[in-house]
Amino acid sequence: MNSMNIVYVFTLIDCYGKSGNSDGALRLFERMKMDGIEPDEVTYGAIVNGLCKSGRLEEALGYFRFCNENAVVVNAVFYSSLIDGLGKAGRVDEAEKVFDEMAEKGCLPDSYCYNALIDGLCKCGRIADALVLFKRMECDGCEHTVYTFTILISELFRVHRNEEAVKMWDLMIDKGITPNVACFRALSIGMCLSGKVARACKVLDELAPMGVVLETAYEDMIGALCKAGRVKEACKLADGIVDRGREIPGKIRTVMIHSLRKAGNADLAIKLMHSKIGIGYDRMRSVKKRVKFQTLADN
Repeated sequence: MNSMNIVYVFTLIDCYGKSGNSDGALRLFERMKMDGIEPDEVTYGAIVNGLCKSGRLEEALGYFRFCNENAVVVNAVFYSSLIDGLGKAGRVDEAEKVFDEMAEKGCLPDSYCYNALIDGLCKCGRIADALVLFKRMECDGCEHTVYTFTILISELFRVHRNEEAVKMWDLMIDKGITPNVACFRALSIGMCLSGKVARACKVLDELAPMGVVLETAYEDMIGALCKAGRVKEACKLADGIVDRGREIPGKIRTVMIHSLRKAGNADLAIKLMHSKIGIGYDRMRSVKKRVKFQTLADN
């Protein structure tokens, strides 16, 4: 196998690993060894990444032990894959041990490693430990990312620590970190479900001058409210969107119908489909009267 083919195989193994095709990666990996090519830490990292994505954690841990026993350097990407895989499987205690071992071996954790462990802690309901790690991340000189804040905002709202979630958002903005769609979705849905719909809309308005355009923001909020059975609030939000000229009534009606159907409220969805709500106006002789979405919930 010439040098060009070796580079090609390395690249292909990495692609297989990232896509979760661990079987494809392992076939190429074995072929490399049969051809007398010694895999390096990058190749082992790609294999472990693929195994973790496929849920084959015991095999991934086997390669991790092999590397430790055979003096193969394990880099931050390797560690983050393992920490993420263990955390997602609910094996957060093991993920913490791998994280600590990483530091002991002089491999400084990067934001991916921190985020993977913070996510695992949150998924296991250990928000207090996740917040401690959040502070440690800054003390260790590792920058917070938008993903760090998204994880914590979502979890804080989930455990009804709503004001702390909002403060976490404010801290992110103060740090100059630009929110993405997922981060605002975590904030807006959390606000909507905690009765702060107007506040969520205000935050969305504040993002516009920053050049942040979140096209599905209102759709996400309406969907979350419908799913929670809070149709009156969803209708009020829909009216507010139209009144402020954000979207045409017909588009909002489509969003409402889709959200109601998805939430299992087919009767209201059919009622909205056959009504004049969302079309715009209903003419009463010579007077045009705005037809509000709120009439759907009131009737």
